[in-house]
Amino acid sequence: MDDRGGSFVAVRRISQGPCHSSSAEIVAGSTAWLGKGLSCVCAQRRESESRPSFDLTPVQEECLQRIQSRIDVPYDSSIPEHQDALKALWDTAFPEEKLHGLISEQWKEMGWQGKDPSTDFRGGGFISLENLLFFARNFPKSFQDLLRKQEGDRSVWEYPFAVAGVNITFMLIQMLDLEAVKPRTLVGATFLKFLAENDSAFDLLYCITFKLMDHQWLAMRASYMDFNTVMKSTRRQLEKELLLEDITRLEDVPSYRLLSK
Repeated sequence: MDDRGGSFVAVRRISQGPCHSSSAEIVAGSTAWLGKGLSCVCAQRRESESRPSFDLTPVQEECLQRIQSRIDVPYDSSIPEHQDALKALWDTAFPEEKLHGLISEQWKEMGWQGKDPSTDFRGGGFISLENLLFFARNFPKSFQDLLRKQEGDRSVWEYPFAVAGVNITFMLIQMLDLEAVKPRTLVGATFLKFLAENDSAFDLLYCITFKLMDHQWLAMRASYMDFNTVMKSTRRQLEKELLLEDITRLEDVPSYRLLSK
């Protein structure tokens, strides 16, 4: 995420109904919430953290290069494939509501900061849209629960769903050190083992992380000013779970059980 100033968007909970009806109120403020604050969650590293380099098998190296090629693709609203993916995300999220355009006030219902989602993809690129779409298609119940804030005792001011999703993509890229030539952390090296077995490992880990973040949000009784604190807690928990013994695939990670199809 860049360090520019800007506005944040918080979602005020009004009722437990669907968020595209009268259940949510989009409120703009003058503080950079997710964009500016996220760098302190994801990019900084503890001074005591060692940075070894882990050797990769040819298969792992190929998988790393493939995920890096995805990370390098910015969202481009002029590319038909990107337009189609964005439309597909809307159709999957709100099948009962027709989208009136790729630039529309309707996008705020999903938790984008404005009427043009492309401005929010700068921190995560096209892969962050792919992550959201994968989540919507593969775990529709959990996706809808988080989108519509249907589970738990929610705060009055909630995190915006879609923008939070972009932040999660960015956090995972940093946590797993995916832009390095070789992983320099044990958790990054461990993830590449999962990726070598499952091409969709990053997308699946994204789903686990999003659900875990919301679980932490509820447990901490957080409001939107606590988002960075929740993200830090989520990252710590996720790193701990990925390094547990006897974890041979992402489906073995304890937080995977939070997901519902």
